[in-house]
Amino acid sequence: MNESPWFTIAAAAVAAYLFSLWWNDYRTVRESRAKAGALPGAAPVSKCWTMVGIIGALVLVGIESTGEYALGVVGEQSTVTVLALLGFLAAGFYEELIFRGFIFYDRGGRRCLILSILGASLLFALLHYQYYLAFPDTGGWQLNLGAKSGWTLLLLFLNSLWFYYLRFSRHNAQRSLLPCFLAHMASNAAVFGVKAAQGFVSGWW
Repeated sequence: MNESPWFTIAAAAVAAYLFSLWWNDYRTVRESRAKAGALPGAAPVSKCWTMVGIIGALVLVGIESTGEYALGVVGEQSTVTVLALLGFLAAGFYEELIFRGFIFYDRGGRRCLILSILGASLLFALLHYQYYLAFPDTGGWQLNLGAKSGWTLLLLFLNSLWFYYLRFSRHNAQRSLLPCFLAHMASNAAVFGVKAAQGFVSGWW
């Protein structure tokens, strides 16, 4: 489903505002000052772990693209405009703040955390309904399952697991969301780049 350009711009503006709030909390915590009510994951993390997150996310994009060629489904994707990149980047922030920031359960031990991450990752994949639901012009909706949708949903699930790992790994002692944000945004930017290289980016607006 194509979104209005104005909706994309408004969503990006709200994302920028929320990130500014998060970044302010991050700076406060980084300066060793506790802040009550800070946004989730507003804590420092090593640059090395952040780079690991970005590299891992880009590897997953490579796997996804390679799989699409192997399955012969490259042509089964939508065409977007250049403005869509703004929406892709905003989505990377929103989705991390919501999922990796709130949707998990870590009060019942490691097993509960892992099970909640698996469930949340399945939900994360299924909420990208545009990959398996079609909305005909005649109204209603229909299930649109195939090799392309199945492969995309699998990679969404694996991406979600990777982003959760970035936050809850022992290498991220303060559970910072920064590597999650940057990895997800790098992933979405790479997806846009692949689309552009394949000829599925057309027009600015």
